Amino acid sequence: MEFSARNVHELLLASGATIAVAESLTGGLLGAELTSVAGSSATFLGGITAYASEAKTSLLGVSADLLALHGAVHPDVAAAMAHGVRARFGSTIAVALTGVAGPDSQNGQPPGTVYVALVGAGPERMLALTLTGARQNVRRQAVRAALALVVQELDTSLDTGGKPGA
Repeated sequence: MEFSARNVHELLLASGATIAVAESLTGGLLGAELTSVAGSSATFLGGITAYASEAKTSLLGVSADLLALHGAVHPDVAAAMAHGVRARFGSTIAVALTGVAGPDSQNGQPPGTVYVALVGAGPERMLALTLTGARQNVRRQAVRAALALVVQELDTSLDTGGKPGA
């Protein structure tokens, strides 16, 4: 199965689904990738790049207590970001990415630590990744992992005859 933005768009169309994204470490790269496909306005509702913790709280509804407890790089924060962006845009599914692109560690998290969360109607999906390479490489790998997660979710939904997020 191909993990490209075009493939995601085609699967979203086939399932009648929409997507929204919340990004931290990728700084909008996932949204840019998804909107690089002609006609993506039919499936991509929007995205929020919430780099600062305050933006995660004010724009996505991530609890300040959660951020204080775990820091911005944590699976629970990724899940909260995904829930927040899904609620904000009313999308069928939502994906969120948070992590450390590097070169420095953040709150004890080494560079390459990435969490990707996907929420829809079914169980949350979470990827915990340890990526390698320079900052831009980590960011690109994170986007590719997010696309793969979306494809897997949509493929599963189509295989079972369901609609993701329904």
